[in-house]
Amino acid sequence: MQSKIENVIPGSFISENHWYPKALNATIHPMVSFFLNLSKERIITRYCHLNPRVDRSKLDEILSYQCKHFLWGGADLINSTSAGGKRNMVVLENNSCPSGQKSMPLLDDNKEDGSYRLLIERTFKPMLKPRKGVPAVKGKLALLYDKNYMETSGYAAVIADVMNEDVLLVPYYNGQDNDHIKVEDDLICVQHNGEWQPMRAIFRYVTQKPWTRIPLHTKTKVLNPIVACLAGGRNKMVAAKAYDIYNTELEGFGLRINTPETIWDVSKNEIPLWVMKMGGQAVVKIPYSNAGQGVYTITNDQELQAFMELDIEYERFIVQSLIGNYNWSSVSSTGKFYHVGTIPNAKGETYVTDLRMMLSSTESGIKPLCVYSRRAEKPLADILEKAADSWAMLGTNLSVKEGENQWGSDTNRLMLMDRRDFNKLGLGLDDLIEGYIQTVLSTIAIDKMCKALYNSKGKFRMKLFKSLNNDPTLLDEIMIS
Repeated sequence: MQSKIENVIPGSFISENHWYPKALNATIHPMVSFFLNLSKERIITRYCHLNPRVDRSKLDEILSYQCKHFLWGGADLINSTSAGGKRNMVVLENNSCPSGQKSMPLLDDNKEDGSYRLLIERTFKPMLKPRKGVPAVKGKLALLYDKNYMETSGYAAVIADVMNEDVLLVPYYNGQDNDHIKVEDDLICVQHNGEWQPMRAIFRYVTQKPWTRIPLHTKTKVLNPIVACLAGGRNKMVAAKAYDIYNTELEGFGLRINTPETIWDVSKNEIPLWVMKMGGQAVVKIPYSNAGQGVYTITNDQELQAFMELDIEYERFIVQSLIGNYNWSSVSSTGKFYHVGTIPNAKGETYVTDLRMMLSSTESGIKPLCVYSRRAEKPLADILEKAADSWAMLGTNLSVKEGENQWGSDTNRLMLMDRRDFNKLGLGLDDLIEGYIQTVLSTIAIDKMCKALYNSKGKFRMKLFKSLNNDPTLLDEIMIS
């Protein structure tokens, strides 16, 4: 756990410090490179050719959308199929301020800071432009983080290069004193070298309950602002409602966000009933957790009982249909879906994988930044034994919590978009395009929810938020100003 504020100067980016060793020298797969270089027009033409009911002009509008609040996100997607062979890229969640750069092979070997620079140049730098009628704020630039030092230090170095100025790299851990940061006159200030310095803008990688430490209202510009997390980027409850609302809008255009069947606002006592309704298999989520924490796969009575015995501070949960093997997936209103999984290995084993698609909002629309995949620890079983550990077969997150504010990563399960790993995923170009469009749609849904949570005077509509997410513990945590 890093504890010191660092002053990052221009010219300090060193590639070896900001990529996993296995990604540093990897060669990107030609198909992934081709996908990332496709123009918007070619993507639209291909997608509408394969999906003739999709309204071309609406898809053009969607891919050209400029987000107001949720500027940088990363969706976790599952490649699923039905017994009838209907393939779907399913959105599990879309994360505000996501990780992924350290897992992405370079698209161009001559650009050694890769898509770190793309995000800063395309999204962060334009955000700093003065807006008409809004007084300019003077101060320094900072990067606030609570994990993932490998990536956050990389971003800080690239910001220093792009903006040609020093950047403060500031640890900001959940549950710590944090007396080096304060809010004064609606400005976020950092104490460095004995002096309090105002920040004109902050690149945020604070992911653990960020609403407890960073206010909703601040003159300091923040990427992403806290509302992006509350409206769905770190709040699975409101995200599910945002997707549902946006799907209603998309209904006449042949488009929709694919998600597992989701029941929201579930009290703990109701969970066994919903698990039973889904055929005894389901996923229960604490809506405000991330990094693989707070997600519970339920496939038998023992796993359900173990969950019910947990002491959880929050009062509301979501229950989703479980996508597993065909023989033990939830029965939802749209049928039964199961994991496509990896190409079988030499032992005939298939593993569950997900796909992380990171993108950001730019002045010319929402564009992809990087892609990587993760596999589960154990192969997917055809027949689930009574005492089987379903999480070991279905859980893909690499983060390992080693202590309070201390995280490791199981990189053995990381699958790169390189010549070696990509072929094992069983994905094609059209799957990547579908994943991109699903990520864009879910991003827009959350951004629209962000907009709805502010009134015409720019004040956060707490009554509306409470009606969407009436969890007293969460409401007490939110830092307004």
